[in-house]
Amino acid sequence: MRKFSLKYGKEEMSFSVSEEQLLHEIIGKEYPPINDIPQAVREALAKPIDAPPLGELVRPGEKVAIAVSDITRAWQQMPLVLPEIIATLNKAGVPDSNITIIIAVGGHRQNTEQEFVQLCGKEIYERIKIVNHDAFDADNMVYFGRTSLGTEVSINKIAAEADRLILTGGIVYHYMAGFGGGRKSIVPGISSIKTIRQNHLWGLGREVGAGSNPHAASRKTQGNELHEDMMEVGGFINPDFIVNTVPTPDGQFGGVFAGNWVSAWKEGCKLVDQLYGVQIDNLADIVVTTAGGFPKDINLYQTGKTMDNAYYAVKKGGAVVLLSECADIYEPEEFSRWFQYDDKLSMEKALRADFGIPGWVALKEVECSSHATYVMVTRPENAEFVRKTGMISTTTIEDALRIAREKCGVDNPTYTVMPQGANTLPILR
Repeated sequence: MRKFSLKYGKEEMSFSVSEEQLLHEIIGKEYPPINDIPQAVREALAKPIDAPPLGELVRPGEKVAIAVSDITRAWQQMPLVLPEIIATLNKAGVPDSNITIIIAVGGHRQNTEQEFVQLCGKEIYERIKIVNHDAFDADNMVYFGRTSLGTEVSINKIAAEADRLILTGGIVYHYMAGFGGGRKSIVPGISSIKTIRQNHLWGLGREVGAGSNPHAASRKTQGNELHEDMMEVGGFINPDFIVNTVPTPDGQFGGVFAGNWVSAWKEGCKLVDQLYGVQIDNLADIVVTTAGGFPKDINLYQTGKTMDNAYYAVKKGGAVVLLSECADIYEPEEFSRWFQYDDKLSMEKALRADFGIPGWVALKEVECSSHATYVMVTRPENAEFVRKTGMISTTTIEDALRIAREKCGVDNPTYTVMPQGANTLPILR
């Protein structure tokens, strides 16, 4: 027997699987982390990919806007990156007073001053002007035109009128845009709400009733209309420079990618594939996975990524055992309200009328439950809400495994275990 311990809240739950029934253990690749992050950033700025060094790109006295991801992406650890960017700008003749940091909140809420400190570091907060992007403030947008898919492109006025626009961020798999980072700093990051909604509608199929767009998926860029539209939006803006990082599976820095906003980002995506894309030979009857423990399993919204990754490892009609404590299962409210609809079609129609990422995640979770039986190990008080997603709720892994064996319809089921379910993507050979 092979024993596993998976994270659940601030604890772990253990179980065993027969070696002969175990197909795969899907874990990210071990990778040496960067020990001196500021030095790695300095080197990336001095020797960028397909671009002149940042210090040679900017001119003395130019106005520079820097897009920084919001508090939901605090794992990017920008206080270790921003000081090096700004020191390079200063050395090139751009004073602090000519630099503005735009918190690229997209359609998210405005970040607080305290969160500015957390995102940028105390020193940068005290030196540099920091503003929230407001996607709903039409008066502070600049219109550029339409993409070939019809998206009307308007972005933040400060970014549009700056002499130089620098994008920062982190790259991981994204289960609608293929990958995070890169052009996502522009749309949704600093775009108008109309631009965001028109672009994100490509997360749905072309016809009512089609559900989510199968092309808008983790790792997929070619043929992914949403990603391709994002790239066209980026082409209107043509950012001057990018600094993106890729995290290791244990949350440290794996790589810093600076330079051209397209090719440097693509190099970062290659590392994401190397670290988190895991080749598998067969789909399993039962997948056992975890959202990653606290804080990754704080709510069902965050758990959606793990549900989606498990989808790619389980047979249609099989079963997924999902560990997610969900201490705040109803948060955020704009996610949980989508489960007021009685069926998937009603939810989809409402989403087409008023698109929002939380609604899309809700639809994807319902679709997961249509593909396989999802059995969620969670707090007992979460049972009623879990049922609305189409999942079965239980409080112990033993019960969950018993239900999964009953539901998968196989006497001697095969198992795949995903201890890093939120980050690792199974790729069927």
